[in-house]
Amino acid sequence: MELLSKLTWRYATKKFDASKKLNPEQLQSVLEAVNLAPTSYGLQPFKAIVIENKTLRKKLKDAAFGQEQVTDASQVIVFAAINNLSESHVDTFVRRISEVTQTPPEALNEYGGMMKNKVGSMDQEGLFSWASKQCYIALGFLLTGCASLKIDACPMEGFDPAQFDEILGLKEKNLNSVVMATIGFRSEEDNYQHHPKVRKKLDDLIVRV
Repeated sequence: MELLSKLTWRYATKKFDASKKLNPEQLQSVLEAVNLAPTSYGLQPFKAIVIENKTLRKKLKDAAFGQEQVTDASQVIVFAAINNLSESHVDTFVRRISEVTQTPPEALNEYGGMMKNKVGSMDQEGLFSWASKQCYIALGFLLTGCASLKIDACPMEGFDPAQFDEILGLKEKNLNSVVMATIGFRSEEDNYQHHPKVRKKLDDLIVRV
C-alpha cells in the first residue's frame, strides 16, 4: 500500500535543509489537508498559524529551547485552540453550513441547538481541553499530508506555550498555542533518517474483541 510506504518513509525530522523551501502549491496542499481534518461536530475550534517571518522564528526558537527546526524548516505551523469557545462560534459555523450546503438556516436549528448544549455544558477549562484535542487530530492530518507529498515534518510539544502566545500575540486573539509542527525538507546530515522505525509489534498494540 503506497500510503504505508510513505508513512514508513516519514520520521520526526531533527535537521532541516534551510536552503530548501516548499513551493506555494505544496504549502497550499498541506494546509488543505489540515482543513480536511475531522473535528467534533465539525466546529474546528482552533487556528493553524503559519509562520515564515525570520525574526519571529528566532524568538520562537528561544522559547522552544533552542531547537533548530524552528528556524531551519521551511515553515512553522502552530496549532492554537480557541480559549473562549461560545455559542457565537456555533452560530458562525451554522451559517457556514447553510452557505456551503444551501440549507435554509432554520432547518439547522436543531443541530445548532445540540452544539450549543454541548458548549454550554462545559466550563472554560473543559472547553479548552476539548478544543486542544482537535488540534492534535489536525496535526495528524498535517503529518499524513506531508508524508504523502514527500515533505518532511516534525511534530513538537517542546516549547513554552506562554512565551509562544506572547510572541505571536495570541492572547489578544483569544487563542492559546497547543502544539506545533515544522515542515520542510530533511538535511542530508540528519542521521535520524537512517534509523529503523521502532514500533510495537502489531499484536502488542492491537486489542481485538
